[in-house]
Amino acid sequence: MRTGELERPRATSDVERLEQAMTALGVRFRRPQLLRQALTHLSYVYERSRSVQAAITESNERLEFLGDAVLELLVSEFLYRRFPQASEGELTAYRAALVRSTTLARWAQRLSLPEFLYLGRGEQPRPGQSVRERILAGAFEAVLAAIYLDRGLRVARSFLQKLLEEEAEGLIALGQNENYKGRLQELTQERLHVTPVYRTIAVTGPAHQRTFTAEVLIGDRAYGVGHGPSKRAAEQEAARRALERLRAEGIG
Repeated sequence: MRTGELERPRATSDVERLEQAMTALGVRFRRPQLLRQALTHLSYVYERSRSVQAAITESNERLEFLGDAVLELLVSEFLYRRFPQASEGELTAYRAALVRSTTLARWAQRLSLPEFLYLGRGEQPRPGQSVRERILAGAFEAVLAAIYLDRGLRVARSFLQKLLEEEAEGLIALGQNENYKGRLQELTQERLHVTPVYRTIAVTGPAHQRTFTAEVLIGDRAYGVGHGPSKRAAEQEAARRALERLRAEGIG
């Protein structure tokens, strides 16, 4: 709890828990069961049902899938309007900084989502630890999808706009400076004993406004494709996407 904050009373029922979650989000749900699903991790359902199919359909995995698309649309729209002079490659790099898992997890923390998540015993953090970044990022996407389904695109846009307006400039700068290539090389050498290889697969646009497309190979498999205003920026974006794919595969 941050200094100066009032401690939120701990919920004693699902109804109270969802009421507190809606207050933290600043969104009233017409169908609170959608929010309940968005806050339910796969581990929680599976421990109770022991059915893989039930876990998939009752957890927030499907909402996370939809939320990823809604997030990309709304962030792209925001950047398109905010930076009218930016090239396609620059906008792509900015978006990458805003939709990365670290950013989404931080937003989830800011909205107090960890307090409301339904987690299986194996995913509940120990004292002094926090919920895994990937779980928080997925929950944020799922909540965004739930808002979209329950209240529509306008309310989803308003919900996300507040976060983007307050933090966009700093997040974009942070994302541009982050060394995804270095992180990917460390991970693949340590866990897979290979070094990633980058290659430029396309260069488009006029000479004064090039957009580069690069892909990264890990072994003989392409793990990520990125676009950017320079070869380096495109490779950084490819590395970021490769890191997300490796995390999804349980590596990293």
